[in-house]
This record gives sequence, C-alpha cells and structure tokens, in this order.
Amino acid sequence: MLEEINNVLADADLLVNEQEIAAAITQIAEQINSKLADSNPLLLCVMNGGLVFTGQLLPKLTIALTFDSINASRYDNQTSGGAIKWINTPQNSVKNRTILIVDDILDEGITLTAIYDYCLAQGATAIYSAVLVNKLLEHSKPIQADFIGLNLENRYLFGYGMDYKGYLRNAPGIYACK
Repeated sequence: MLEEINNVLADADLLVNEQEIAAAITQIAEQINSKLADSNPLLLCVMNGGLVFTGQLLPKLTIALTFDSINASRYDNQTSGGAIKWINTPQNSVKNRTILIVDDILDEGITLTAIYDYCLAQGATAIYSAVLVNKLLEHSKPIQADFIGLNLENRYLFGYGMDYKGYLRNAPGIYACK
C-alpha cells in the first residue's frame, strides 16, 4: 500500500499550492465574518476531511461561535462513494441554532445534503456551508455551498484534508491524480 501511495503522490499534478489555499481560506473567513456576524453559529467540522480546512479557518473567524463535529461518510477510505454512514453526530444541540457546516470538498453533494437535512430535522433555524473546494461537474448538484474557497476541475483530488484511500490528507497542497 505504501508503494501505491508514494507512486500516486509522485505522479500527481499540484493544482493549488499552500499560499493559494491560505488566500482562499482568508477570503472565506472574511465572508463568514461579515455574513454571520450576529448569528452566534455552531460550527460543525465534517470529519475527517474538514479537519485541516477547519483548523486553518477557525483562527481567522472573529465572530462569536461554538464548535463541534459531525462525521457522515460515503467513502470509507475508498476512491468511490456508497451509502451514507453516520459515525458521529454533534454533542451540542443544533435546535434553534444557526449552523455552519465546514467541509473539505463539495463533490456530488450527497454527504453535504445529508448533513444539511440532519441539521434541519434537528431544528436548526439557519444552515450555511463552507467548503474549501467545489468540484466543477457537468451536472447539477442537490446542494450548493454558501462559502467556497476554490472551484476545481472534476478530477480525483487529495491533500488539505481530502484523501486517497485514507492517505495523503496531509499533502501540502491540493493535488489531482493523473
């Protein structure tokens, strides 16, 4: 497996470097600070992919907020998605709260839609979403993110939280497989 991972990284195309990612995160933070200034949101980091993005976004958010996580996965360390698997729901109540869902990528939109619907069913009063990457597809998605860092082509991406078979989330940039 390590040989495969090393080969994938060696052959991949660097699409976005760390400086470009940092600029995108700063831009998203400014938009969130403006839009959600008086809403006292509960930020939900979508695990595991949203961890890197959330960790860099949080210090740039100057608004009052609380923090929690949610883990709904379709990939289970594979390269293609299946059914939604709920691993963790927030410890804090979302009822009567403004929710900010933070995730690494909006791909097909199935996971984000499931999390949005979960928050709605639990009584959230408003729900927003922020993604580091919006993957550009040739068809419509069931949901759109409110805050988007980067719009990238429809390739298999990894790095900055996005994984390849559970690996390479820690890659220092956003890469696309050949």
